[in-house]
Amino acid sequence: MTTEAEVRAAMNAGDLFRACDLANAALAAAPGDRALQYLVVLALARAGATEQALERYRDFGLRAERFDTQLDIDIASISGRLLKDRALLAAAADRPGLLAAAAAEYERVYASSGKPFPGVNAATLHRLAGNAAAAGRIAGAVVATLGQAQDYWGEASLAEAKAVLGDQAGASAALTRAARFLPDEGARASTLRQLRLLGAALGWDAAWLAPIKPRTAIHFSGHIIGPRFPPEAVPVVATAIEAALAAHDVGFAYGSLAAGADILFAEAVLARGGELHVVLPFDAVEFRATSVAPAGGDWLARFEACLARATSINFATTDAFLADDGLYAYASRMAMGLARLRAGFLQGEAMQIAVWDGQPGNGVAGAAADIAAWAAVGGPAQIIRVQGAPGHAAAPARQRREVHAMLFGDVRGFSKLTEAELPRFVGLVLGGFARVAERYDARILLRNTWGDGLFIVVEDASTAAALALELQGAMRGIDLAAAGLPDYLALRLGGHVGPVFRLTDPVLGRDNFFGVHVSRTARIEPVTPPGAVYVTEQFAADLAARGETRFQCDYVGLAPAAKGYGDMRFYALKSRGAVAAA
Repeated sequence: MTTEAEVRAAMNAGDLFRACDLANAALAAAPGDRALQYLVVLALARAGATEQALERYRDFGLRAERFDTQLDIDIASISGRLLKDRALLAAAADRPGLLAAAAAEYERVYASSGKPFPGVNAATLHRLAGNAAAAGRIAGAVVATLGQAQDYWGEASLAEAKAVLGDQAGASAALTRAARFLPDEGARASTLRQLRLLGAALGWDAAWLAPIKPRTAIHFSGHIIGPRFPPEAVPVVATAIEAALAAHDVGFAYGSLAAGADILFAEAVLARGGELHVVLPFDAVEFRATSVAPAGGDWLARFEACLARATSINFATTDAFLADDGLYAYASRMAMGLARLRAGFLQGEAMQIAVWDGQPGNGVAGAAADIAAWAAVGGPAQIIRVQGAPGHAAAPARQRREVHAMLFGDVRGFSKLTEAELPRFVGLVLGGFARVAERYDARILLRNTWGDGLFIVVEDASTAAALALELQGAMRGIDLAAAGLPDYLALRLGGHVGPVFRLTDPVLGRDNFFGVHVSRTARIEPVTPPGAVYVTEQFAADLAARGETRFQCDYVGLAPAAKGYGDMRFYALKSRGAVAAA
């Protein structure tokens, strides 16, 4: 049975997806446990899923029973935290009022408990809302209360209070002392997020936050053992990898596990106590046969040892390989996105470290393709050079499937429409969907409908995200009552990114898309709440890998897909800055 300690351990490591899943699993066994309820809300809040956190907070009916236990103070304070997060997502014009409301909530807890944590949060939020007098009054009281702090949170609170008072030297000194307590990743991220906001408002250079800089999350890539990475080069490359990981203080690594550079990265990360997150492009048995065993020697044993110690193992797809190099590229993009997402949770930076011989690849997969994909978005990168066989040409690309984004949707309540209502539904609702889709025609590869059902294939996740949100906007913009249609009609949309076959459909007489990932997309929409867009982890990672800033994917949790399709991680897709002030 999952325990509270396991949930807190995942949260302390900054592994917020896992923390959410563990908290929900533990809560299923003890539904009335207030500590677990609090951790569910906190994990969602830290993951950026503000609206989901607010919804669970309200569903649980969380309230502090008194103010003489840490749990009650934490529960009382989470309300202010959620109001603050909502304020930071709101439009600029609405933000000061929402920040003031969050400050008032923290100040209420501070007045009842006298604890520095809610007090310093109230001071910071008053400062961000423009109320310098209230901020200074509370910050001064917090500094007087803390005196000489004896733990990380005490020193961090002291640093924040001194910053509110404009004492940069005092804040920096307290932050340096805080770092000596070796805070966990979750603590660093929470402190950094708050102090970055405050420092920006004060016009301070970000260098003052250096003492609590988080460990780096990386995407790793490189050549497999062969002509481009000869076995005799392994010792030199292994030493270079160890040096690079140390220089960048790497603590989290995402990539595959082929014989050669991948395994060298995995071993080096594990040796320094970091987290290894493996993303395999297809079934592990077939991957061993295609990407590990051919190297011979002890590579297969080293693969198994790394896999056994990995923090997580993800599969970009469980499809058969079918000699399709595109699956390697698909896995790499997912690993890049997960590394960028983790860095965001840690309030840190993602980078790529790759082993490359400097020669072009086949343009589809491999070190050269991974390096180009990372560079297209930007961010720090380091290349470790390896001397391969002179003039060796990359193997020609083998690609049987195409990676695209897909949307499935339906309208709740369609089956209850009367014969008289159906023509109005087709003209108004489906007509509205068609007008939205026409604006994306250049990027849409297929669109189909049956009754109220929608199936749309587009080139990439960015286009699919924009299209999905615009379709929902079109649905919400329809005055159903005025059109003589039931007001309970609502659109549900599910999105996924995956490799699919483009084949001529003999029945339709045109191109159509087939494969397990089409079926996977169809299983999302039935479990999506009306009016929402739910997407898979692959979709969320793809957006992150592309450096998308227009959208956010709020983690919803691990849940069963429709028709027994297994558990999937779901995210609620939204536009950034779309939170209303109400």
